[in-house]
Amino acid sequence: MEMTATIREQMEEFLHKNEMTINRFAEISGVNSGTLSNILNGNRPISMQQLDRITLGMGLEEGYFYALYIDECIFHATPDWRRLGPFLHRCAELGKLNCLDKAVRMTMDNISYSPLLFETAELFFKEGKHEAAVLLYKSVAESERFQHSERLALCQYRLFTLELGDDQEVNSRAAVYFEPYIDRLDEVYQLDALRELINLNVSLNRWNKVDELADKMGRIASIQYQYEEGIFGQEEERSKPIVFYKLYSYLIKATVYYERGAYDLALKYVSMYSDPEWLKNEPNEEELLIIKQFNEWAEANRYLYKLMAGNDEALSEYVKYITDKEDEIFLAICNIMIAANRYQLRVDHILEKFKGYIGFKEQRNHIGVIFQQITVDRYTRLLAELGIYYLNLKQFDKGLKLILDSLEKSITINSDNGMLRCMGVFEQFRNFSTLEVQQRYRGLVCEVQKLNDKKIGLSVSY
Repeated sequence: MEMTATIREQMEEFLHKNEMTINRFAEISGVNSGTLSNILNGNRPISMQQLDRITLGMGLEEGYFYALYIDECIFHATPDWRRLGPFLHRCAELGKLNCLDKAVRMTMDNISYSPLLFETAELFFKEGKHEAAVLLYKSVAESERFQHSERLALCQYRLFTLELGDDQEVNSRAAVYFEPYIDRLDEVYQLDALRELINLNVSLNRWNKVDELADKMGRIASIQYQYEEGIFGQEEERSKPIVFYKLYSYLIKATVYYERGAYDLALKYVSMYSDPEWLKNEPNEEELLIIKQFNEWAEANRYLYKLMAGNDEALSEYVKYITDKEDEIFLAICNIMIAANRYQLRVDHILEKFKGYIGFKEQRNHIGVIFQQITVDRYTRLLAELGIYYLNLKQFDKGLKLILDSLEKSITINSDNGMLRCMGVFEQFRNFSTLEVQQRYRGLVCEVQKLNDKKIGLSVSY
């Protein structure tokens, strides 16, 4: 059946070819015979429900006529949300994203549709129809690009969260593009937006930016906590109670100082999130769970900071503490390996004890899932630190294999830091590598060069 013919022409051809009356087709399709007659005579537009029933009655696949429907019943007809709205929902359900995108773009001259498209995008977002939601958010953002509306800011926030993946270069651009919109967001979204932006910058090791955003989160959380009664009824829009964000800002500040090697200052912030004396009211059950989680992180980090400061005795205390806390083991092993390489510590017994936790998997804690980009970045670093550890023990085959595993993962996530770290280590121990390992390394270096060429191309295009 030729798709160049109109929907009505194809219906007429179907009836003629099958020697079928309108009444008979009405029985098959479930569409009233009078309605079918008016549709065929061009006296009535086709609704989405009718179109799907007609398509099924003709024995065609779902969505067969959608491309034609856009031209005949949306673009060349009087604009009507009663047809466009259901059409967008059906396109999202069937994965007809090209049709959805085309229909939306045809209607963007009518700015009255912008609020309706935004509401539909929000519904798709909540239903997990993320690809369809992205198309709608982009269209709404485009139509309001010269405005300073909260709706525009929320579109950019949704796009930021939906576009994040394992590629650090893509994530970096997404963060830079989104950050200016944070201040335009409704206050009920700001804290979650800051948390996600902070987590992303942690995975990128941008500690100055993390420090700046943590301060901002702390200020906003403090203000909202003092006046939380004034935003009663909006709490469900936030993923956590306000208490979480205030404590989290302190934890992140401690992390920043830890990364800078200022362990005394890091410990100062540890005390601020381990014992929240500033609480105004008795915490509820959810807040108690959050406070308990931060207390556990505080105790673990006290051991860690002492260890990183050169206190060898803190290692056994750290290991003892995490033994019965499965959620902490993966990250702790990475920290222990960094300390082991820094201070030439032997930790074979620890690696043997926790060997089941070294592989990559989603990390969780008492109050949620660890940000995926952080987990991926830490796993890449863990592979490199393990490789360095074994190289220092002169176990060259094992060490170099782990270094190349880390390099491969760094290429996958497009991590410049990871790639440079691994290539530097490999070159240092190149003379101890086998021919097979050197061949693998050369292949990975070629992949690095391709990524670099692509980045240069992108920078030129901008």
